[in-house]
Amino acid sequence: MEFIKKVLVFLDARMSTPELYGWFHLLWLALMVAATVFLCRRFGKSDDKTIGRIVFVTAVITALLEVYKQINYTFEVKDGEIVTDYLWYAFPFQFCSMPMYVGLLTGIFRKGRVHDALYAFLSTYAIFAGLCVMAYPGDVFTSTIGVNIETMICHASMIPIGVLLLYSGKVKKEHTTVLKAVPVFGAAITIATILNEIAYYSGLLEHDDFNMFYISRHMDGHLPVYSLVQDVIPYPFCLIIYIAGFSIAAYIMLLGYIGISSLANKIRKK
Repeated sequence: MEFIKKVLVFLDARMSTPELYGWFHLLWLALMVAATVFLCRRFGKSDDKTIGRIVFVTAVITALLEVYKQINYTFEVKDGEIVTDYLWYAFPFQFCSMPMYVGLLTGIFRKGRVHDALYAFLSTYAIFAGLCVMAYPGDVFTSTIGVNIETMICHASMIPIGVLLLYSGKVKKEHTTVLKAVPVFGAAITIATILNEIAYYSGLLEHDDFNMFYISRHMDGHLPVYSLVQDVIPYPFCLIIYIAGFSIAAYIMLLGYIGISSLANKIRKK
């Protein structure tokens, strides 16, 4: 038992909460860019099997880090005793959690429509999710060293993986690519909605926060646009706005890559 206490204390090691664009944030931005360049240069021409392994191994690493975070958010040593108090707001099914699940699923499904849809999600929606957090971490930083490292690895890894899939040609640089990703996003929204309803009808919201994808009709929203319309537009239409907004953003990520790729090709030819 004493050993477990020591482990929990170690896992909860503290640091000053990182500042927006402070040294810690800038370090991970640099590592994100470096990882993107390295993966594209080293594995840009690799076969399907190699790329698949990279995607799957990355998902396994982020899953293990998520397990660590859940342990850290569940157990705490207070006055020499282990205290259990799960923080439901940290339940691992947010938009930014999806690349982890999707990456794991790519190791289960063989190449085909489902596999292509999963890859398309990672190269559109996931890139947007990762960029949003890496550009503006907001309240993801805490005073726990391990949690800060976990959140940076999980979010920063979305960009190198998504770009690698596009750069290697495993995801086609076509406008219709984002349409392949929509069913994956739709399935995630459906699961999140079901979880939010279960939380409400189980009475969980009476004493805890639980708002997967921040779309629960029973809680105030925190997303910039969605929170503005949540109180004035009927819930089903709010959900449509949410889905449309994120889908447009995902499409913009794809357009951005297509544009940059086209420009790079023109420069090479000159």
